[in-house]
Amino acid sequence: HDHHGRPTSLLGPRPGAHEGAIMRAGGESAATPIGLGFRAGRGGGVVVCVAVDGREPRVVLSTFLATAAEGDRLSLEPYRVAAGMERGSRGGASAEAAAAVAEGRKRQGRLAAKGLEEIVRKLRGAGCEAVVAALLVNRAGWITDPLAYSLSWPEHVPIAEGLAVRDALRFALGRCGIAFVEVDEKSLPEDASRQLRL
Repeated sequence: HDHHGRPTSLLGPRPGAHEGAIMRAGGESAATPIGLGFRAGRGGGVVVCVAVDGREPRVVLSTFLATAAEGDRLSLEPYRVAAGMERGSRGGASAEAAAAVAEGRKRQGRLAAKGLEEIVRKLRGAGCEAVVAALLVNRAGWITDPLAYSLSWPEHVPIAEGLAVRDALRFALGRCGIAFVEVDEKSLPEDASRQLRL
């Protein structure tokens, strides 16, 4: 876990590895293609970078990609901030709340892009190239207006926050030119077992 208590490796500690450490590819001259897996969480997402050696996956890097700056509540929880603001006409979002959410989400995207660019640089420095990514998603994609949703059901604000982090990760992937697919987190274990023949 990092200094925020977030996981830095999904597979447990690796001998000789530390947070953000790259496990070097075995002396090949061509860049090793890497797939990245993303799971959104509070304030960012876990990123696992995997190479395939033969048929065996190998974790090259596992880290946390921040979408929130330390002490910046607007980048951490824009919908929670908006929920605490005065309502607009008919109980909906005020213009100030909508502007706060837009600014918070813009900050999230910038931070995610900057962080992913750094991860890509680390990978390249270790002789690896990010070629594809997968973003875990859930069935909350039907929510088309997260601000109205979070104001209508305050107990669901964390869902809107998770959607915002996912959007920031999508933005970062696009900015870095990495093709990605979205994978339903509920069906992932079954799909992985079938693909890996476990």
